[in-house]
Amino acid sequence: MLSSLFQSNTIPVLEEVVKFTQARHTALAGNIANMDTPGYKFRDLSVEDFQQRLRTAIQRRDQPAPPPRSPGAPPAEFGGTLAKASEVPHTMLYHDKSNVALEHEVTEMVKNQMRHNLALSIMTSQFRLLQAAISERV
Repeated sequence: MLSSLFQSNTIPVLEEVVKFTQARHTALAGNIANMDTPGYKFRDLSVEDFQQRLRTAIQRRDQPAPPPRSPGAPPAEFGGTLAKASEVPHTMLYHDKSNVALEHEVTEMVKNQMRHNLALSIMTSQFRLLQAAISERV
């Protein structure tokens, strides 16, 4: 019952956004730290690819439930298709060092941090609502 309560709201989606922004922050911080390293290739995680995979996972989650499983079948994996949305792509996007400046990397890092903070704020609000509902307070 509790797993269906947590899976029926936005918390799993927000969790995937937080995981992605943490991984992207690491890549962007590495770019800034290695900016003057000879031969270093800039890296970034594709926000568009992540958003598309997350959209696909949400659509699959919202489809009608499959028929009940047989008594001997193994249980469904916790998180289902949303867990696959957070997978870091196997290939990183390499940028030409000549057209990526410190300002660009810092700008991307700030946008990523804002996305991360927004997801955490919404998640905190969701947990407060759940806590109020459980304690039967308004």
